[in-house]
Amino acid sequence: MALSTGRAAGTASDPAAGGDARGRRHRGERGRLRGSLHRHWYAWAMVTPVLVVMAVLIGWPLVRGVYLSLTDATEANIGRTIGVNVIPSSYEFVGFDNYVEILTSDVFWDKLLWTVVWTVVCVGCHYGIGLGLAMMLNRKLRFRSLYRVLLILPWAVPAFVAAFIWRYLYNSDYGVINGMLRAVGLAGVGWLDDPTTAKLAVIAVNVWIGVPFMMIAVLGGLQSIPKELYEAAEVDGATPWQRFAQITLPGLRQVSSTVILLGTIWTFNMFPIIFLVTRGGPGSETEILVTYAFREAFTGVRDYSGSAAWGVIILGLLVVLALAYRRTLRRQGEVW
Repeated sequence: MALSTGRAAGTASDPAAGGDARGRRHRGERGRLRGSLHRHWYAWAMVTPVLVVMAVLIGWPLVRGVYLSLTDATEANIGRTIGVNVIPSSYEFVGFDNYVEILTSDVFWDKLLWTVVWTVVCVGCHYGIGLGLAMMLNRKLRFRSLYRVLLILPWAVPAFVAAFIWRYLYNSDYGVINGMLRAVGLAGVGWLDDPTTAKLAVIAVNVWIGVPFMMIAVLGGLQSIPKELYEAAEVDGATPWQRFAQITLPGLRQVSSTVILLGTIWTFNMFPIIFLVTRGGPGSETEILVTYAFREAFTGVRDYSGSAAWGVIILGLLVVLALAYRRTLRRQGEVW
C-alpha cells in the first residue's frame, strides 16, 4: 500500500493555492467596487466635487501644518518674494523638538487647564439651560412661537457681532452693565480688567450664544418622545421628577450625545469670543489653546512651526476626546 507524503493539491498550505485564493479575493473586491460605482455612479458624481474641495481646503493645509510643525520655520527664515527679489526658505527639519518644547512648558498646561474649565462650564450651561428652555417651550403656553423666535436670536447673530456688542456692554466707563449698576447706587466693575471677572465675562458671552442651538436640538428630541409614555407614567402615579428621569432623559440620549460632542468641539475651539471680547487679556489670562496658537503665528516674530505644533496638538486632543466619547457611548449601548 503506497503512502503519499506530499500535500494534497489545492490545499490551503500550498503556496500556489494560497496565491490563487488571494487573487480571487482581490478580483472579488475589485468586482464589488466596480459594481458599486456602476450602480451608484450618480451619487459618486455628486459627492466627488465635495471631496475634491475638502481635500484642497482641509487636507492640504493639514498636511502642510504637520510638516511645518516638524521644522523651525519662522518669519525670519521662511521663503518670500519682495518685489523682484526671491528669498528662498532656510528653515530646517527638527523632528519633534517643537512638541517636546510645548509639552514641557508651564504655558501649555496652564492654557490646557483653562481651556478644559472653559469648555466644561460652557457646555454644561449650554445643555442645562437649553434643556430647561426646551422643556418650557414644549408645553402649551401663550405666545410660544414668539418666545421661540426671541430665544433663537442669539444663535442667528454672527459670533463676531455678538463679541463686539458684549465688549461694549462690559466697558468700564461707558458700558450698559456698569451704567445700570451706577443707576442703583453701586460702583462700576472693571469686567475685563481682572482675570476672574474677565473669565466669567467670556463664559457668559459664550453661554448666551450657545444656548439656542442646544435648546432647538433638545426641543426636537423632546417632540420625538411619544406622549403616551408620559400619560401611562402619570396613570401609574409617577412624579414629575420620575417622569423626567425615566422617560425624558433616556429619550433624549441620542440627541444629547450628539449635541454635547459638537458643543464640546466648537467651544474648545471658540476663537472669536475670546479674541474679540478680551484679546486674551488681561495679560494672557483668558487665552485658550487656539487663541495662543494664533498669537504664536501672527504676533511678534511669527513662529509658524510652533503655531503649527500647537494646532496639531489641539487636533490630537479633540480626536482623542471624540474617540473616548464614542467608546463610552458604545459601552452604554448607544450605536454611534
